[in-house]
Amino acid sequence: MKPDPAPASVDEYIAGFPDVVRKTLEDIRSTIRDAAPDLEEAIRYGIPTFQWNGKNVIHFAGYRNHIGLYPAPRASEEFRAELSAYKGGKGTVQFPLSDPIPHDLIRRIVEFRVRERMEGRRG
Repeated sequence: MKPDPAPASVDEYIAGFPDVVRKTLEDIRSTIRDAAPDLEEAIRYGIPTFQWNGKNVIHFAGYRNHIGLYPAPRASEEFRAELSAYKGGKGTVQFPLSDPIPHDLIRRIVEFRVRERMEGRRG
């Protein structure tokens, strides 16, 4: 359900979705901005990305039935139990659009990813 062709901005990316998904994407964007106001927005890999010093910190993407967040710290003891409730691969998490979006979890993941970047870890 990604917009085609690749959007030039996060606003353009979000605008390409139906209202319900658009609202959820905007809410997630706001959660990320609130958690890490110094991050810069960009489009990388065709999806919204937040960067610190030119390095990707967190990505999110809209799909028909879920919102993807990348990378998700599934290997971290801090998040392992909470993230096990969601589908996703090794470094991804899928938040179903049919369920409430866990904004507190997203905020904590963003803060974790910022710490990783600031400490020089790849993650």
